[in-house]
Amino acid sequence: MRKLFARPGFGRLFGGLSTSMLGDSVMLLVLSMWVKTLTGSNAQAGLTFFFMVLPALGAPLFGVWVDRLPRKPILVWGNFASAAAVLPLVLVRDAGDVWIIWVVAFLYGVSFVVLPAAVNGLLKELLPDDLLVDANSSLATIKEGYRLFGPLVGAAVFASAGGWLVAVIDATTFVIAGVLIATITVAETPAPAKSTFREDLLGGVRFLAADRVLRNVLLGLAISILVIGFFESSIYALMDAFGRPPTFSGVFVTCQGVGAVLGGLTASRAVRRLGEIATCVLGLVLLAVATIVCAAASTIVVVLVGAAICGVGLPWTFVALTTLMQRRSPTHLIGRVSTAVEVLISTPQAISLALGSLLVSLLSFRQIFAIIAAVILVGALQTLLSLRAEIRTDLASSVSASVPVVEDNRAEGAAADSAPDPRQLPR
Repeated sequence: MRKLFARPGFGRLFGGLSTSMLGDSVMLLVLSMWVKTLTGSNAQAGLTFFFMVLPALGAPLFGVWVDRLPRKPILVWGNFASAAAVLPLVLVRDAGDVWIIWVVAFLYGVSFVVLPAAVNGLLKELLPDDLLVDANSSLATIKEGYRLFGPLVGAAVFASAGGWLVAVIDATTFVIAGVLIATITVAETPAPAKSTFREDLLGGVRFLAADRVLRNVLLGLAISILVIGFFESSIYALMDAFGRPPTFSGVFVTCQGVGAVLGGLTASRAVRRLGEIATCVLGLVLLAVATIVCAAASTIVVVLVGAAICGVGLPWTFVALTTLMQRRSPTHLIGRVSTAVEVLISTPQAISLALGSLLVSLLSFRQIFAIIAAVILVGALQTLLSLRAEIRTDLASSVSASVPVVEDNRAEGAAADSAPDPRQLPR
């Protein structure tokens, strides 16, 4: 990590991103909690997350402009725009104002598409490929670490002062992030000559379709995400089943954060030893195991243990996916590839959020969690079977890299030491 933070500009980027992540951790659970409190409806609370992922359906349009424009100004002005977008929440008073929360959730969703795509592009400009996994792991660790206290702070502020103060805090973190990122000095690669808008629009999708590894990893993940969204609607049903108020979901998310910190800290090591594909598969398996634990729980303590296991699986899955995408994508396509991935992930997520809002009124949370676990395991199995040869290659590369080789000829030994890691080369 010392080598990573020694790179010019990364420390300020990390500072800006971690500040806005703090605001996100305080705010995001409050949006659905606010709707639940105003309406008393689990279904309407779940719809809040649906509006948040809805902008991802138009992600390819955003990706075209992310690749055409410098990434640093996109991050600076995008953070300032996000600050302005959350401030209308200060106007919410009663159930008749729920539409304001949903509009803000939608605008939040736009930032979730544009800003990460710009971050991926800027990281490729700032860092060599071998440091990308460390950057992704460090960002995942700080993001998930905020789960230890962010949701509890958000719930406490919401309960004591109201959602308007949470909105002001969140807007402030966006402004600070924009100012910090504005101080970074980076020479960005000029965008290639524009082709037709249709070709630009489909560039990321075509790249993913042609890349066998990314295609199969994303397919397995999309299968899993078809049901992962059920969590958002059923979490309040779970709280109801154990006699807990909606605000107790903050404790659940905090326990998830404990596991996520461990997952974030170990994700880069897992990727280096197992490869991105195997790490992503294991992350999905951990999510399935966590869901089974929650479904079978007889006490809220066991549920919180399941939340911690889930926390470990999340950064393993998404650090591995992000690193694989960054490493395999050319710089001039990274914005469109990122937004294409966002569509392929968020479309099934939107479907699952909408379906979850319906299922929560028809099935118990235990039945819903059983469905989630079964489908996630199907997604993990799909990736494992489709890319088993690539996984074996990654494992063999890791084993060979960890075995010291003694050469009689010092010149040959020096040449061997300078050879690149086979897993860092394009396949």
